Amino acid sequence: MKPDFSKMTKAELRAYVVAHPDSQAAFDAFVDRFTSEASPGTFSMPREQAEIEEVTKLIQQKVQQMKTNQ
Repeated sequence: MKPDFSKMTKAELRAYVVAHPDSQAAFDAFVDRFTSEASPGTFSMPREQAEIEEVTKLIQQKVQQMKTNQ
């Protein structure tokens, strides 16, 4: 019996894909689910040193924020 991937939570679907790495249908459902829920915004790559430093700073702040909220 084939599982209904549309009724699985994100965590359940991810666990299924990990447990069944040869299931193309599960992988496709996983990619479709996460792609459809992804933010449509994209950002251009930083090109100058100041931009790189700013992006690095923002990433470090986000990581620290995530550690604090755990």
